[in-house]
Amino acid sequence: MLQVTRLVKQYKQFRAVNDLSFTISPGEIVGLLGPNGAGKTTALRCVAGILKPTAGNVTINGYDVVADQARAKSGLAFVPEVPSLYELLTVDEHLRFVAMCFRTLDRYEALRDELLDRYDLTEKKDMLVATLSKGMRQKLSVACALIHNANVLLFDEPMIGIDPAGARELKEELMRERNAGAAILISTHLLDTAEKLCDRVIIVARGHKVAEGTLQQLQHLSSREGQSLEDVFLALTEGGDASPVVPND
Repeated sequence: MLQVTRLVKQYKQFRAVNDLSFTISPGEIVGLLGPNGAGKTTALRCVAGILKPTAGNVTINGYDVVADQARAKSGLAFVPEVPSLYELLTVDEHLRFVAMCFRTLDRYEALRDELLDRYDLTEKKDMLVATLSKGMRQKLSVACALIHNANVLLFDEPMIGIDPAGARELKEELMRERNAGAAILISTHLLDTAEKLCDRVIIVARGHKVAEGTLQQLQHLSSREGQSLEDVFLALTEGGDASPVVPND
């Protein structure tokens, strides 16, 4: 389970994330939506332990991501918008290295072959990462996230650069992981994808949470009954400075 409590990230005079709280339970896909500059990527990096929060805390499976980083990250996988990969490792070496880091080599071989096949990387397993296209790098980044059986998954714009077939496979993968009990957080600008894929969404603007809930709850909040997530999103973020509103179940 992922729990974020009153998260703040301050850069000198600029507050990128302001008092952000939410919980994601096992077996749930939650979308993190917001305009450009809303603080989505900063929030994800704080959750992943890449950035240290100015205030507040993040716990993953009950472990604080700052105070107990190793245990917290053992159950975490993060796929950034721009893949951060080792150029001079092959695809196979990259997956093996990640498995070694998480001490999961005992089940690496079978899972590696399955992921290579699933993401059309089998023929490229002996190629250097430096030779891969942007789309293939993104697929490898996703495969690396799944190689150690994490149960809290973070994705920052995961569909960017992936071809339609790969995007469809990723959506199916996310649903498989959700059905297996993973807690999944996805930041995306693809509102139609979020509408179809996510169990609920969190909308942020200027670093704070504007609204949170299912599509039906957000339709009610925005007085956009029966309308699309895009219509609801635009209504709730108009001006970018709406007061936080969180619906009751």
